[in-house]
Amino acid sequence: MQSNRNGSSQQSVVRLSVLGMRCAGCVKTVQDALREVEGVESAVVNFADHSATVCGGIDVEVLRAALRTAGYDAAVVEGLENPSDEENLELERYRQLLKKAVVAGLAGLPLMLGGHLDILPVASEGEASDFWILVAGVTLAVMVYSGGHFYRGAIKALRQGQANMDSLIAMGTGAAWVYSTVVTGFASDLPVLAKHAYFEAAVIILAFINLGAALETRARGRTRGAIRELMGLQPNTARVVRNGKEMDIPIEKVGLEEVLRVRPGERIAVDGIVVQGQSAVDESMLTGEPMPVEKREGDEVVTGTVNQAGTLLYKVTRIGRDTLLAKIVESVRQAQENKPQIARLVDRVAAVFVPVVIGIACLTFLVWMSFGPEPALAYAFVTAMTVLLIACPCALGLATPISVMVAVGRAARSGVLIRNGEALQTAEKITCVVFDKTGTVTEGRPSVSAVEAAAGWSQEQVLQAAASLEVGSEHPLARAVLNASGSKNIEPTAVSGFEAHTGRGVSGVMEQQTMFLGNLELIESNDIEVGAFSGLVESYAEKGETPVLLATRTKVVGLLSIADRVKEDSFQAVAALGPAGIRVLMVTGDNEKTARAIADRVGIDDVRSRVLPEDKASVIRALQKEGEVVAMVGDGINDAPALAQADVGFAIGTGTDVAIESADVVLMQGSLFKVSETIDLSRKTLRNIRQNLIGAFVYNVLSIPIAAGVLYPVFGILLNPMIAGAAMAMSSVTVVTNANRLRWL
Repeated sequence: MQSNRNGSSQQSVVRLSVLGMRCAGCVKTVQDALREVEGVESAVVNFADHSATVCGGIDVEVLRAALRTAGYDAAVVEGLENPSDEENLELERYRQLLKKAVVAGLAGLPLMLGGHLDILPVASEGEASDFWILVAGVTLAVMVYSGGHFYRGAIKALRQGQANMDSLIAMGTGAAWVYSTVVTGFASDLPVLAKHAYFEAAVIILAFINLGAALETRARGRTRGAIRELMGLQPNTARVVRNGKEMDIPIEKVGLEEVLRVRPGERIAVDGIVVQGQSAVDESMLTGEPMPVEKREGDEVVTGTVNQAGTLLYKVTRIGRDTLLAKIVESVRQAQENKPQIARLVDRVAAVFVPVVIGIACLTFLVWMSFGPEPALAYAFVTAMTVLLIACPCALGLATPISVMVAVGRAARSGVLIRNGEALQTAEKITCVVFDKTGTVTEGRPSVSAVEAAAGWSQEQVLQAAASLEVGSEHPLARAVLNASGSKNIEPTAVSGFEAHTGRGVSGVMEQQTMFLGNLELIESNDIEVGAFSGLVESYAEKGETPVLLATRTKVVGLLSIADRVKEDSFQAVAALGPAGIRVLMVTGDNEKTARAIADRVGIDDVRSRVLPEDKASVIRALQKEGEVVAMVGDGINDAPALAQADVGFAIGTGTDVAIESADVVLMQGSLFKVSETIDLSRKTLRNIRQNLIGAFVYNVLSIPIAAGVLYPVFGILLNPMIAGAAMAMSSVTVVTNANRLRWL
């Protein structure tokens, strides 16, 4: 539920685009500011895309006021209605940063070249004072324009008793200008070696940092590609049929139960059910499945998919935020914003990093003043400034969230919805995958392959009785029975006293006689004589089919054999897990022989049959106690507890809503290949994150001592503050660029 546009308080989830965040240290400041607002239940800040998701009974304007007090601002992100808003904000920010970089560069470049070529007047010469006063004024104006946002942020952070990236940059460049101005005004009172002015350093540093931030903004914007592509799938208009007339109307004016027409080549505007026509629909952008899907009367169509050759009329069932497309977008967003454990640790480190760096800079200054060569003040100043500029933890803070964002987006484009960042991290460690059978390993569209009847019963009577007991059931086997009776025009009869026996079957009273329909366990538990049907049960089970018995109180009177085809790629999908060292099991409520026959076809050795729904979660727990990191793959209501219990739950997207809501990962198409692909993506993502973290950590560990001057006593090397500023800016760009490699997996 979204907040009101007028900012009224209500129980809601608000997504904000936070303005002014410039380093990972800002994450804690923004989170603390939001969490201190009365009514806020939770606030999660994502530095990678500069967003915050806030939950609770909240007023948007109060949130913005709290952020302004902390030195930031925010704009509300409405969602599907304005898909380009964030992109426009990022583009405008990119342009502003680029302009600031260019202005600072144009001001600093002549000074830098003049200094290297030794053509600038010496500060100690009297006639040069006017020149350097002019330079001081110009560079100050440039610093206000190109670095004003850093100085304002530093002042606000200081008022809050905090320190951030702005503090480091403001102290470094501000000190450079102040020192240079002192040199200009009091050159005659300073040692010769201390008379160098650093005006060019102050502005060139700002040029590099703004350029780095601009490149980072540009690269970071590309990580939202998946969401932009998904949001762009919804058409702006729909062709509605009203009072026998067709007209094109804006998508936001389409109502529930209305009938829409979609012509060849057009996108489905909203979710609905086909009421007339037949066509093939390309669902590849939502499911990753390249083959078009045939749609006819009664079939569901979803927003953003492309109609191909035929014309369809369909009745609207879901609009706005309730459409499948909107839910997918929201799932991707939540996953990108949800922080895995490793990211939360890095955030905590980054939050204390800036104050530590300031302490190191102060210590560096004191050491050089006390033990450095003359001019000690100049050396102390340069090294302290260099430490401040090179040590910003931006790269450290970006290392994890930027990789998670890219990976989740990449998965979404191939039909895999990773619903939280923790699942992405855990999937790397999976050692055991447990598959459900029906609808997971098999197609989940079983059909009646044979009907057997006892003496005194006909096949039609057996089918009618079975259909009567299954009326209203959504179980795949029930649908197979009802489809078989419907194809023969057999009408079900009334049933009273209906009872479902979970995982075993159903029973009810028909024509004053209690009837049972289910597996062998249901029949034997009620002490019903199986008789000659025992051999048939075994025979059909050995074929991999599911025998369902129809019985009275005393004996079995019929058998329906139900066959569910194994998915074409199940064997290859299971085989793909072997080289990764992953143990594979199949758990099913079906009888042992049927389960074994299916498992043999797909190459699964470990089979647990006749497992009741409530016991599937127990199987997962037992495996976890053995030390396994378990993934559960299922599609039905009876899989929901096991999906929730597993370390990572994979739900087949064609399954029930309950299963999907219980899962961490949703496979939008039925292919089990996506399980191994997701595990592989997880491993490569975590490898990418580690590369980013190691790079950022090594960068800071090595650069700070070098900036402090540890190489000077032996090699006579000091790091130039301008190079330090450039290195700091480019380290973040490197992290973002490395993360974007995941887009091409």
